[in-house]
Amino acid sequence: MVEVDVVRGRHEWIEPGAFEVAPGVHRIPLPMPGDGLRAVNVYALEDGDGLALVDAGWALPEAREALERGLGLLGRELADVRRFLVTHLHRDHYTLAVRLRAETGATIALGAGERPSLEALLDGTADRQLGKLERAGADELAAMVRDALVGDGGGPEQDYEQPDEWLDDGAEVRVGSRTLRVLETPGHTRGHVVFVDAANGLLFAGDHVLPHITPSIGLEAARTPLPLGDYLSSLRLVGELPDLRLLPAHGPVTGSAHARVAELLDHHERRLDQTEAAVLAGAVTGFETASALGWTRRERAFADLDEFNRILAVGETLAHLDVLVERGRLRRSTSDGVDRYRQA
Repeated sequence: MVEVDVVRGRHEWIEPGAFEVAPGVHRIPLPMPGDGLRAVNVYALEDGDGLALVDAGWALPEAREALERGLGLLGRELADVRRFLVTHLHRDHYTLAVRLRAETGATIALGAGERPSLEALLDGTADRQLGKLERAGADELAAMVRDALVGDGGGPEQDYEQPDEWLDDGAEVRVGSRTLRVLETPGHTRGHVVFVDAANGLLFAGDHVLPHITPSIGLEAARTPLPLGDYLSSLRLVGELPDLRLLPAHGPVTGSAHARVAELLDHHERRLDQTEAAVLAGAVTGFETASALGWTRRERAFADLDEFNRILAVGETLAHLDVLVERGRLRRSTSDGVDRYRQA
């Protein structure tokens, strides 16, 4: 039996199945490794006699099995998936599409803004956050990343290939009886897109607007100069749309995209204030500033985070510091390859 999607608890959305979110649209959560983000939502849309999927999942056996089971609840199978509409390039959204395309011939469409990052991944020039960590004075974390690069040769990423179609901002994609408008929302990645189904009041939001967490900013192979600035502009852009039902990649479906956009904008303004205060209290580098801040809803100490989340935290802090410089609230100088911040 296919279940109708309802607003659930903070973690119940990860339960496997196929959940109707609108006529002809079903949410299928697929598992992810680790104990952080535990699932990614893939949305199955009726597309003629087949299906289109918004996002695809991570190229893991357990994700593929969960997708097959979810499709089975709809009386479908993998061969019925004719195309993937992918919001951005991260593994949990893109790589299972590449695997399944090789088997079924389904096509992949991706936002055109992801070209630089995909090219960096394919030719092995992605710095994997190394340059960002060195710029922040995070020498120990940079050494860990450098050792990992030596261990795997630093070559082209597995499970990444070119898409069949690049989607431009404003493009209209026909999926069965519905029209999805492509809206560029850079920030989480430089080429992130959302799909707007205005006629049916739906926003397929990817990682741009998430109901319970704030997405990482600029975690990608080819980072833009001001990813947080891009993200804040993209949030305001979505806030200018008619209010739509929020269909996120992580978390439950919720009734109002506008409500969450307002919360996210408020969160980042508070975080900018906290980041500035840390510098005024004596933090100089991005690493020192990240170390002075609390992390997650529990305000965990930086030193208590695992390695991956410390890398994310440094990147988030640099993104906020750069916006503070751009707004004239801090000044930045660089020496020995490390950026240093002080009161403007």
